[in-house]
Amino acid sequence: MADLFDTPPSPGQPLAEALRPRRIDEVIGQRHLLGPGKPLALAFQSGKPHSMILWGPPGVGKTTLARLTATAFECEFIALSAVFSGVKDIRAAMEQAEQYRARGRRTILFVDEIHRFNKSQQDALLPYAESGLVTFIGATTENPSFEVNSALLSRAQVYVLKSLGEDELRQLFQRAQALVLGELAFAPAALDTLIGYADGDARRFLNLLEQCQTAARAAGQGAIDPAFIENALTLNSRRFDKGGDNFYDQISALHKSVRGSSPDGALYWLCRMLDGGADPRYLARRIVRMAWEDIGLADPRALQIANDAATTYERLGSPEGELALAQAVIYLAVAAKSNAGYTAYNQARAFVKQDQSREVPVHLRNAPTKLMKELGYGHAYRYAHDEPNAYAAGETYLPDGIPDPHWYQPVPRGLEIKIAEKMAQLRKLDEEAGARSKR
Repeated sequence: MADLFDTPPSPGQPLAEALRPRRIDEVIGQRHLLGPGKPLALAFQSGKPHSMILWGPPGVGKTTLARLTATAFECEFIALSAVFSGVKDIRAAMEQAEQYRARGRRTILFVDEIHRFNKSQQDALLPYAESGLVTFIGATTENPSFEVNSALLSRAQVYVLKSLGEDELRQLFQRAQALVLGELAFAPAALDTLIGYADGDARRFLNLLEQCQTAARAAGQGAIDPAFIENALTLNSRRFDKGGDNFYDQISALHKSVRGSSPDGALYWLCRMLDGGADPRYLARRIVRMAWEDIGLADPRALQIANDAATTYERLGSPEGELALAQAVIYLAVAAKSNAGYTAYNQARAFVKQDQSREVPVHLRNAPTKLMKELGYGHAYRYAHDEPNAYAAGETYLPDGIPDPHWYQPVPRGLEIKIAEKMAQLRKLDEEAGARSKR
């Protein structure tokens, strides 16, 4: 087979397509799958294709690997896009696969963006994959655990593809330069800029190189520097899917950075999400949630600062209001941490959900009418403000039959140190009142 660089691209052919690998050893990246002794390398050596799901961000080689699988195993290749295809297209593909089988040929069915298929469409693939009529390969940018039917998922091996690193994108640049860029010179800083904006996406990187080449030709320029890139290209923001895994992974990283008391980590993920196009109002809501969940009563000021930041953003908008969100995540990250209230709430909810419907104790009931008073509603209720220390020692506030569950356990941090001391004092008063009642 001819080497990749032996054949220049045809006129009008996109650079990304011209540089698409034709052999496994031409693939850049994914060494954790394609390196010696690694899973996909072993699969190619086995001599028999198997169904698989390729999961990874855009532009990392999912379609390329599917095509190379068909080439390596000498299979026919049928490609469907889940965005544009339905059950009718699946059936038509299977009829074509039947014709290939009649001629002694195996078929690989590639479904791009398999997560876009609904349940019935995914189910339609099952009998054909099970019968061996086709070897199924799906590509997805979303977590297949959530987006692919369990029946289909159990019949396919999942391979996780990774974004290309900086060194790998530089290798790709060298190939592009050798094949089509020719004498066009890129200043090191210009190449660094393009690599940064590519964000690990090989297709995006090659498209940026192609745009540079077109703009340079139009300007009669033979050298590319950062200023030329900024003036000539429309550079999109970093990769960010406002509803997919990348979105939830990043908000998770932000939340865990706050919980882990890392102000720099919290700022990084906040800025990454803002840079990627996340709605600052959504981030403000999440910051308020973090304050209640991970700081709680250990530092009530965190709750106020989080709410104030959200209000400030509503008043100022972007970009000025984003500073308030940044200040809030810094404060939350350095604040004393407590999930005692969060844990107590979850425990109480779980108890109530599984427990019976208990009556409100008579002494805690409201008694707005004469009849209710005659029935004893509110009888013997002790008004706490009339008691020493404004505390009715020994009084109970839970339904009969429920011992004190001690759901809320203050942590030894921040204000909750004081709260724990007060609770210990009140329990001591309860014990003393209990001892007196037994005399």
